[in-house]
Amino acid sequence: MTIFRYSIARLSLALSLASAPCLASAQSVNVLYTSDVHGAVFNYDYIRDTIADYSLANAHTYISQVRDTSDVILLDNGDFLQGTPVVYYYNHVDTAAVNLMARVFNYMDYDAVGIGNHDIETGHKVYDKFVRQVDAPVLAANVKNTKTGDPYFQPYAIFKRGGKRIAVIALITPYVPHWLPEQFWSGMEFEDMVESAAHWVKVVKDKEAPDAIVGLFHAGHNFNYNNQTADTYKNENASLLVAQRVEGFDAILIGHDHQLYNQEAVSPSGRRIPILDVGAATRNIGLLTIDFKKDGSKVCKTSIIALSNRKPSETFDKHFLPQQLAVKAYTRRVIANLQEPVYAKDALAGSSAFCDVVHRTTLKHTGADISFAAPLQINCVIPAGNLTVGRMFALYKYENMLCVLKLTGKEILNYLEYSYDQWIQNPAKDGHVLVLSRPGRMKTNSYALDSAAGIIYTVDVTKKKGSRVNIVSMADGSKFNLQKSYTVAMNSYRAKGGGGLLEYGAGIKINDIPKRIIKTIDQDLRGLVIQDLAEQAANSKDGIIKVEPLNNWRFVPEKVVAKPMKQDLKAF
Repeated sequence: MTIFRYSIARLSLALSLASAPCLASAQSVNVLYTSDVHGAVFNYDYIRDTIADYSLANAHTYISQVRDTSDVILLDNGDFLQGTPVVYYYNHVDTAAVNLMARVFNYMDYDAVGIGNHDIETGHKVYDKFVRQVDAPVLAANVKNTKTGDPYFQPYAIFKRGGKRIAVIALITPYVPHWLPEQFWSGMEFEDMVESAAHWVKVVKDKEAPDAIVGLFHAGHNFNYNNQTADTYKNENASLLVAQRVEGFDAILIGHDHQLYNQEAVSPSGRRIPILDVGAATRNIGLLTIDFKKDGSKVCKTSIIALSNRKPSETFDKHFLPQQLAVKAYTRRVIANLQEPVYAKDALAGSSAFCDVVHRTTLKHTGADISFAAPLQINCVIPAGNLTVGRMFALYKYENMLCVLKLTGKEILNYLEYSYDQWIQNPAKDGHVLVLSRPGRMKTNSYALDSAAGIIYTVDVTKKKGSRVNIVSMADGSKFNLQKSYTVAMNSYRAKGGGGLLEYGAGIKINDIPKRIIKTIDQDLRGLVIQDLAEQAANSKDGIIKVEPLNNWRFVPEKVVAKPMKQDLKAF
């Protein structure tokens, strides 16, 4: 296999170094990296139509400062193609233009780009186009091309800085097939991170003899996440496991879990390996400084640099002004006039307008008997008045598709029991109902808290785990049968096992979940919701609509729930 070597021209801008950290000496190399950018390109919030204080425009200011004084390698760690209207517009609306993220990475002179699971979720047309158009190599050593047996992306890259050769080996979480239908990752096989890392470290050492090896891993540090263990094959978040089990890395830059992390792991030989995670949305940028000593040893130092106090680059904003204006025009397009505001937090207290607008669209476009959906961003508020395209990205951040599965009534009941165990006390006590309202007691993220439509049911907060949900009937009043099979619609992330509700709740073995999928709707769910609301507005007087709950489920006993639930919701 041919191993590519890259020498990317450095960008030099005359910008002030005020407030920059202590940087490298002549025998040092600085590695800067971003991760989980999720489309935060410009310092503007296109959902709320207001200025934002973090973006790649802010990062560009800092990166330029560091480049003025030292040898730099600039990396991105994946998940940049989804998350804001900016990238959605250039992925799926203006498809004739050069992909925006390719243009941005080229302008900023990124040296290498790792691939993330949300990049894969945009589909082959989008990310294959990006790979063709970006100048930097796109890396992922543990993604194999099923036709050739070679890596689908480039496995690593070598960079020469200050007379030193730095190898960057990239890995992606192998859990992608558990979240996405095969059409998104067709032609790919995702290998275990530890096994792949061991192989490629040996290849790099034997063929390249680098002075340092840096890992660029789109996977988190918590290998126990989602009921997994250190022994779970193809663990979702195996970054620490690689550091602990594979000798050869000098530092590892991670992401995927959106958490800040700056710790050390101990390698098999006892070396201390820095592990750095900078969170998401370019609120921060990571700095790894590799100091090469005269005796041949090296010291790696890591730090997290906040970007909120750094002004966005004027040259960056000016260069991409046409793109910013195009996206603003798109996101400001009015879909309807909303009569009343919609609050995501209401979804925690019972049937809600926020979740039920998704349920209605899901049932309409799939024809399924039952729908599952969760409040993705629990602090979201969609205000009354003009409902714009941009606001719909608050309702649904990512471009999930819709899938329909076959589940038995018993599996549906167990699925809901597992879901509600994540968000209520057992039993309700101390004047609280919601686990999420208790500091340090949050069991999971709000996007794992599924409710259902298509059935009528109650959730008894005084009952023990596994016996809280009582399904009264189907929505039309007909009997709900535990032995009968039903068609159940959910987003593609959940349908592939995301969040564990199908596996640990419904009790379906992870490898059997794909066999349950009987239909996939090839259009993103947010787009379908926009379409339905626009139609509703077109058929209403003056375009005014009211999004109302289905009122098909509630917490009981009402006398026990009402007061503490009201208090708990104040936490959001």
